[in-house]
Amino acid sequence: MTAFELARLHAAAFTTERPWSAEEFANLCADRHTHLTTAAHGFALWRAVADEAELLTIAVDPVHQGQGVGHALMQNWMTQAAKLANTAFLEVAADNHAACRLYVKSGFETVAERPAYYARPHGKADAWVMRAPLS
Repeated sequence: MTAFELARLHAAAFTTERPWSAEEFANLCADRHTHLTTAAHGFALWRAVADEAELLTIAVDPVHQGQGVGHALMQNWMTQAAKLANTAFLEVAADNHAACRLYVKSGFETVAERPAYYARPHGKADAWVMRAPLS
């Protein structure tokens, strides 16, 4: 996927938060620690440094959400990350219930909270920092 395709898909999937630009994706993908895992209708962008992997973002075309694409992406990026790290981290808006369910299903547990971290049209949402072992 090109940076433009990543940005277009991200914008379609992220309607309550600011989507990332093609330039941001290009800069991230140019970093040697950043990895892109793709699937039909989605992608996961993650970074591995030292012994930790961090999911930077995951996006699935809204037309194909709820069909297992996100779960498959989670399994794939975590399998790839396990070759480079022992622990995976991510951050998610606490009001993003579908993502929270996906992450719990993928073995993540909440380890910290950032109160009022994400701006919303009618206030702010907490952020959860989640962690999972990679095996």
